[in-house]
Amino acid sequence: MLKPKKVALAYSGGLDTSVIIPWLKENYGCDVVAVCGDIGQGGDELAGLEEKARKTGASEVYVEDMREEFVSQYLWKLVRSGGVYEHKYLLGTSIARPLLAKKQVEVALATGCDALAHGCTGKGNDQVRFELTYKALAPHLPVIAPWREWDIVSREDAIEYARARRVPISATTTKIYSRDRNIWHISHEGGALEDPANAAPDDIWMLTKSPAEAPDTPGEVAIAFEKGEPVAVDGRRMKAFELLETLNRIGAEHGVGRIDLVENRFVGMKSRGCYETPGGSLIMFAIRELEALTLDKNTLHYKQQRALEYAEMVYNGLWFTPLREALDAFFEKVSEATTGEVKLRLYKGGIEPLSRTSPYSLYSLDIASFTMGASYDQKDALGFINLIGLPIKVRAARAAQSK
Repeated sequence: MLKPKKVALAYSGGLDTSVIIPWLKENYGCDVVAVCGDIGQGGDELAGLEEKARKTGASEVYVEDMREEFVSQYLWKLVRSGGVYEHKYLLGTSIARPLLAKKQVEVALATGCDALAHGCTGKGNDQVRFELTYKALAPHLPVIAPWREWDIVSREDAIEYARARRVPISATTTKIYSRDRNIWHISHEGGALEDPANAAPDDIWMLTKSPAEAPDTPGEVAIAFEKGEPVAVDGRRMKAFELLETLNRIGAEHGVGRIDLVENRFVGMKSRGCYETPGGSLIMFAIRELEALTLDKNTLHYKQQRALEYAEMVYNGLWFTPLREALDAFFEKVSEATTGEVKLRLYKGGIEPLSRTSPYSLYSLDIASFTMGASYDQKDALGFINLIGLPIKVRAARAAQSK
């Protein structure tokens, strides 16, 4: 049996990781180093986290501020790629896991840990995301995954385990949603959401106003991009984290960014979750509108295909791989001209474009206009149609001869 002396635990202060600290000490007799990353989950979630971890039994606690790194080095790469999983999911949890696992490994190596641990269940995607990162960055460190070892089989069991050991938790058997929050989004799973026949209860939503309660007057916001990266809101340049916070407030006020999704997990099952991504929804909508101006057809369509692959790689935890790095290089090259501004109108959960401008726009008003001009000779269309239609014509002629 594995007998580590010091284990680095990916710690959030939630139900699962709170009970893991005493469980590790009881079952492995090891010291526990709790590692938490501030990626914009909010002050309430981080308040008192170090004290709580120590009271629960952690010998060392590290709370790392990774907010700017998360937005500029992870989220903006996702934005540039255009990756969306299964039409809806903007990958808020998926994109954060590699960064959290990377920081956990860094702390583990710096503090002399001889094992890593996480609180992901054996049914979820996160176990894959964390452990693939471990394999990429610290393949020599063994991994302890309590949900694959212990006798706890439900969140109710975990709550009872915590109560028996006086571990402070916020989850209860009557309000048992599992949530994950960062600056990009918040996810909601479990409870009434487990049955896709149930409508999402009104009380699950935490970031966004209900569209029915959103302002009756439409709002407007302008987002500026440089080389595929958001840089300004309504003409004011901001750092990455501040920009996203600003758009989160604007989007949430107008009920933007709610989705209810039945998704295909990497581990082979379907699951149902609800997500709120207000600022991210505005950004992803805006960059698609800008790319409609700046990318030629072949490049745009090819990029859309690669975006699907990128989204699946992020979802499946394949961040620290040569292919992801190569795709990022492609998206960075493609986005060299994705500079400009898009103005959006927001109304009761909906988004629509008001204007799109770019110094690199490929849109020619002279060519696109219904007014006949000198830039486009309509007679050229005849030869174009004849060439494209030649195989169709030959096939039709042969079919006629065989009758």
